[in-house]
Amino acid sequence: MEPTIHHGLAGVYVAPTDICGIDGEGGRLFYRGYDINDLTEATYAEVVYLLWHGVLPTQAQLEAFRADLLPHYPIPDKVMELLHCLPEGTDPMHMLQAGVAMLAAFDDNPDEVDPDNVRRIGRSLVVQFPNLVATYDRIRKGKEPLEPKSELGLAGNFLYLLNGEVPNPAAVRVMNTVLLVHAEHGSNASTFVARASASTLTDVYSAIAAAVGSLKGPLHGGANEAVMRTLEKIGSVEGVEPYVMDTLAKPKGRIMGFGHRVYKVLDPRGIILRNVATELAKESSEAKWFEMSLEMERVMNREMDKRGRQIRANLDFFSASVYRMLGIPVDLYTPIFAVARVSGWMAHLFEQYADNHLMRPLLKYQGERGTPFVPIAERG
Repeated sequence: MEPTIHHGLAGVYVAPTDICGIDGEGGRLFYRGYDINDLTEATYAEVVYLLWHGVLPTQAQLEAFRADLLPHYPIPDKVMELLHCLPEGTDPMHMLQAGVAMLAAFDDNPDEVDPDNVRRIGRSLVVQFPNLVATYDRIRKGKEPLEPKSELGLAGNFLYLLNGEVPNPAAVRVMNTVLLVHAEHGSNASTFVARASASTLTDVYSAIAAAVGSLKGPLHGGANEAVMRTLEKIGSVEGVEPYVMDTLAKPKGRIMGFGHRVYKVLDPRGIILRNVATELAKESSEAKWFEMSLEMERVMNREMDKRGRQIRANLDFFSASVYRMLGIPVDLYTPIFAVARVSGWMAHLFEQYADNHLMRPLLKYQGERGTPFVPIAERG
């Protein structure tokens, strides 16, 4: 019997999970049973706790969780030296992947995958990711790295470490929303890579470094950067429709930020970020990027409806203009995705290590067999 080929493993279930549920037809997303729209009232730290522990924390549990995170913030001195030594122009995602590997080198127990050690490393990585990204950005701009403030949460500390100013409550709310909607999304490419790596019983750092590499791709986490580059190329609201029409007229023409492997309707996370962007645009000097996004969405919806295709804006599409209005450099868009998603990756590693099965998918060989060997002296 000919084997069925599932290109990209589409439609293949590799493991059960209690972490995340996605309703692609209905456009709904659940973290541990909670609708993502309801969780926008929570802080990112609460969402991390939920993903890791299965329940939302009480106030006492949340305070204890935050206290457990604080000791993990300092970047090891040798890793800090690495950040200073990177060549000018180093992609922040390359920095982050290298940084994760270096963190393993300065961990006294990087390799054990028992539950307690995996959770310890998880607490470290969930604060080291934002610290590494913010610190690297400051170093490359000739600014001094900063120490976190205990009174600030995960979102607030990231903005402080990045910008050097205690953020206002509105900015913290926006960053909280950005982080929590990016935190988890089932078996996406990077999460699958993390779980597949962990299935070999490799260490947490190696599995997470592999996930960072996967997230970097423009068909995954790198799509938000590609969206912003497209908007910059267009330059004005008036230029949006001609660009969309010209692109769609080309064979395999594609508009970055539209379409999703799971959602057949508008990505629910995109709706949340569109609402956030609407509020930001009221006071931002960079509102034109959001206005361009709305125009692009209008034209794309019209054209897709004409073609009878359900291709709608996804999370990456609206995150681009939100980040721009927050004043975040374009090459930090994907690292911010990683800052958020590391919490989801860790939740999946907890599951994978707890009930591990080595992942070993098959490839259907379709090459020749029995090709005669010719000694090198006789080869033409």
